[in-house]
Amino acid sequence: MRMSYRAAGAALLALMLGTVQAADESVAAGKELAFSRAKGNCLACHYIDGGASPGNIAPPLMAMSVRFPERAKLRAQIWDATVTNPNTIMPPFGKHRILTEREIDQIVDFIMTL
Repeated sequence: MRMSYRAAGAALLALMLGTVQAADESVAAGKELAFSRAKGNCLACHYIDGGASPGNIAPPLMAMSVRFPERAKLRAQIWDATVTNPNTIMPPFGKHRILTEREIDQIVDFIMTL
C-alpha cells in the first residue's frame, strides 16, 4: 500500500512534533532536577540563571553548548567528574547512583540549553 505525499508529510510532521514535545519535556524535567535540593542540587555549587540562592564554589552554568560542544563529555562530567579531576568536590552522580541514567540525561538536556 502506497502512502500519498500528503499523508507521508503529515506523518513526518506528527513524528517531528512528538520528538520536539518529548525534548521539551526532558528539558523541563532536567531543570526541575537541577534546581531540586533533594536530587540534582546543582544550585548548591553553581549559579544557574533563574535559580534561587545559587552557590559560588563552582563555575556558573552558562554558555554550556560552547563549553561542552560534545554532549557526551558533559554527561560524563556529571556521571563522574573525578575522572577528569580527581580532586573535585562534585559528587559522581552516576557512579554513586545519586541520579538515574534517565535523570542524568534530563539534566544534560537542560544544561545544554543554558
